[in-house]
Amino acid sequence: MSWLLLVVAGFLEVAWALGLKYTDGFTKLVPSVLTGGAIVASMGLLAVAARSIPIGTAYAVWVGIGALGAAIGGVVLFKEPMNLGRIVFLGLLMISVVGLRLTSRGESGGGDTKSATP
Repeated sequence: MSWLLLVVAGFLEVAWALGLKYTDGFTKLVPSVLTGGAIVASMGLLAVAARSIPIGTAYAVWVGIGALGAAIGGVVLFKEPMNLGRIVFLGLLMISVVGLRLTSRGESGGGDTKSATP
């Protein structure tokens, strides 16, 4: 369940990152409120997921999903340039996110467990 929450948090990060463009520097009320809501929800879900997934792994996956999604969204929505180099490095980023998931232990064969406290 933590991994599902983390993925949703990552998609919300994509939403707020792309939403920033629509806020026009937080001068437009509705996009600003929606973007702010996505920020709060994204970080809240990250915090819940980090209860059972180590923060280093959770944060790296969260940022990776957000960066990959924002880059793709920028190309699709804002006609940002896409070249072979960007494709290669975004592919490597995607491989890194999947690799972190596959190499994590614990919850349902994939979630990390909390580390013991002294």
